[in-house]
Amino acid sequence: MSKTKVRIQSAVTVCALVCLCLVLVMVFRVEPPSVDTHAEEQAFNPDQFIDPETCGGCHDEIMAQWENSMHHLSHQDPVYTRVAKFYLQGLTEAGHIQEAESCVKCHTPVGYVSGFPKKVSDEFAHVGEIPAQGIQCDYCHVAVDINKMYNNGLVLSPGQGEDDPGIKYGPFDDTEPEFHDAAYSKLHTDSKICGTCHNVKHVAFGTDLETTYTEWEKGPYNSPDPEKHISCQGCHMYQRPGVPATASTPRPENPGSATPDAKQRPHIFTHYFVGANSGLPQMFSDQEKADMAVARLQHAAHIYLEVEKENAVRVVVANTGAGHSLPTGLTDMRQMWLELTLADSDGNIVFQTGAPDENHVLPEDTVIFNTVFGDGNGNPVINIAKAKEILSDTRIPVGESASHLFELAPVPQIGYTLTARLLYRSMPQKILNQLPGEPLGPLPVVEMAAVSKIF
Repeated sequence: MSKTKVRIQSAVTVCALVCLCLVLVMVFRVEPPSVDTHAEEQAFNPDQFIDPETCGGCHDEIMAQWENSMHHLSHQDPVYTRVAKFYLQGLTEAGHIQEAESCVKCHTPVGYVSGFPKKVSDEFAHVGEIPAQGIQCDYCHVAVDINKMYNNGLVLSPGQGEDDPGIKYGPFDDTEPEFHDAAYSKLHTDSKICGTCHNVKHVAFGTDLETTYTEWEKGPYNSPDPEKHISCQGCHMYQRPGVPATASTPRPENPGSATPDAKQRPHIFTHYFVGANSGLPQMFSDQEKADMAVARLQHAAHIYLEVEKENAVRVVVANTGAGHSLPTGLTDMRQMWLELTLADSDGNIVFQTGAPDENHVLPEDTVIFNTVFGDGNGNPVINIAKAKEILSDTRIPVGESASHLFELAPVPQIGYTLTARLLYRSMPQKILNQLPGEPLGPLPVVEMAAVSKIF
């Protein structure tokens, strides 16, 4: 056989092997590993869970606090639902789709564990009445354990509906309710019960998308000294109207009883579940909770001005009131930023940075405290479903501060006023402006802190 024929046969053999490998890859294609594959999926009947209205029959005051809270509205939030469904469009990579479909685990938890919705793309109009109530009484109060500290790792033990409601777990060991059994649960006084949803990992890539619990866990309020230890509940379930209950304010106990005829106690945990979102309660006509969110934001940070030279000023922002980083949550979306304004003696603005334009969009050079995610190749991504890495994190950790130097033009003259403001909103208007259909927003912009200097 000639050398030419040998080479031809070898080439044919190599091509055949390559084709075979390609076929095998297609047949046995490896999908991205799921972060949640080790967790046991819980399956319940939706009829096992109690309607919150039933709970409110006895716990009327607590029910009123919970209504229109971020927990109650977690499934109905129009910003969440519209943005989540919008970001599903056009995704083709399996890992991207898997993450984009997973939000219902925490936003509609009773529905998820009872079969519907299992995905963001499921028709929300068909969600049952009880699951549509979001994060509710008979979800949290049937939690008995944790199987992972992210992506909703609560282990549940519900009863069998209203005829056999089972055991409800909480912070007291001496309750004797008539409608259901009750038992003390240390878990319900521990930050871990909050952390199972307030830590979020990308379900395919494992990227840390939200780390609120971890931020608290690594911070000074997770102290081994009982006198210095402040749990999530120690702020967020002490707040009520007129009592912001942050680390920079008093956090007085809330004396009362869990039901009108129950035992009087030194403290009843409040159920307003207020965070930083003042816009959502307003959408549901609850100004009280909107005002409480503003109060929380206004007691989270301090801001300082330091003039370094005639045309340069340093703005320092200190995280003085939060038990986690500022901001926290889904921090590629949250916007906490600096606005700096220089006005002349007549009040005319001669210099400004960080002011939204007529479309409520921030300038590109705005100093924003946030997280920027990447696609794994160093390119920023807006859609968190594509987040394979963290490119930057400029947020302010617990008890720490951040500073930024601004060059002023023109140089301040006598009588000029320089004002620095720390501002917050829950979502960039730039994203909301892309949504099809009815316009959404603008969301409220809250002034967290401000400071001025007259030259």
